[in-house]
Amino acid sequence: MPALPCNPVQDGGRPPALRLAAMIPKLEGYLYLALAMATVGSTVVVAKLIAAGLPPFTATALRLGLALPCFVLLMIRARAALPRPDARDALILLVQAIAGSVAYTTLLIAGLTLTSAANAGVIVGTLPVVSAGIAILLLGERPRPALLGAIALAAGGVLAITLRPGAMDARSLAGNTLVLAAVMCEGLFILLNKRLRRTIAPLAQSTLMTGLGLAVAIVPAAVEQPWINAIDATVIWAIVYYALVPTVGGYLLWYAGAARVSGAEAALFTAVAPVTAVLLAFVLLGEALGAGQILGIGLVLIAVAGTARAGTGS
Repeated sequence: MPALPCNPVQDGGRPPALRLAAMIPKLEGYLYLALAMATVGSTVVVAKLIAAGLPPFTATALRLGLALPCFVLLMIRARAALPRPDARDALILLVQAIAGSVAYTTLLIAGLTLTSAANAGVIVGTLPVVSAGIAILLLGERPRPALLGAIALAAGGVLAITLRPGAMDARSLAGNTLVLAAVMCEGLFILLNKRLRRTIAPLAQSTLMTGLGLAVAIVPAAVEQPWINAIDATVIWAIVYYALVPTVGGYLLWYAGAARVSGAEAALFTAVAPVTAVLLAFVLLGEALGAGQILGIGLVLIAVAGTARAGTGS
């Protein structure tokens, strides 16, 4: 059989080796984004462990207090400076810190004292859709049909875990409501970012949010008097993990990944968080994984994909 002619220049005029080399940064971006969202998903399980041993404001203050020095060191290494916002932006940043750094964590931990980590994982996964819904309601953004469908699917996912047989007790409903309120606070944080007059670099904003959040959380944490009861070592390590891995490490991974891919591709990776949360709840906490939760996570994943698709043209 005669040898076929060798033509190394294919697919747009580039040799296969060059095509592979061009794909490596994007593949690295996918890996970073997946790991970042996996750490976010793990916070649900970690928060469940923390909820068993610490009151919510104390846990939030400890988490932020451990994370703040890390962000300061990153700022020094990057030779970055904190911004000097005007009065309006300073107020927005303070509200962001209250909503995103304090209210989200405290409501999540409080909710997890009443509901399962698997349920919370499904609800946390609705964040991209909830953020889009808040933008529609408060900013008057005109939604595309795909986005409206995504919102409906996400709502169906939450209802699938809330209305399933055996899940209608008052504790579970209250817990699910608190977790949903936490997600809404995080959605408000994202929404307020669009209202800033001056764009702030991600590292500087993360440092500001951590510092302001700590200042807000420390007084109610003292009111909780956490020193009255002994703290289990598992809870302490859970706080350290929450502060260093998802808060600081997740930040580094997310922005390293987002720099290598498009915004729509990055948005799709938010679906990794709820999947990770539900799987870790099943594997590490031994929580039951029923049909309602499987249906709920499926609907939420489709909703996240629909949200990312709806945002590709904006």
